[in-house]
Amino acid sequence: MRVDKSVIEFAWDKGNIGKNTNHKVEDKEAEEVFLDERKKTFKDKLHSGGEERFRIVGKTKKGRLLFVVFTIRKGRIRIISARNINKKEVYLYEETA
Repeated sequence: MRVDKSVIEFAWDKGNIGKNTNHKVEDKEAEEVFLDERKKTFKDKLHSGGEERFRIVGKTKKGRLLFVVFTIRKGRIRIISARNINKKEVYLYEETA
C-alpha cells in the first residue's frame, strides 16, 4: 500500500485522540511515520475483522522508530495504536529498507 503525501488526511475522534500517550506517543508524532521515505506497510491479517487494518513501521522526525496500526475510513487514515517498535520488529524496517 502506498500513501500519497499530498493527500494524507487523518481521522481523529474521541475514540483515538490521546490513546497512545500510555506508550508515550503523541498523535502528531504517530502521523510522522507516514512521511518517512523508508516506511514499510503491511496488511494486518490477524486483526482485520469488520474492516481492513494495516501496520506501518517508520521513523519520526526525531528518529524514533514507531509501529502503528491503522485503518482507512472514508479516505482518511485512522490510527488505532502507536508504540515504539520492539527489538523483534526492527528487522521489518531495517532488512527491507
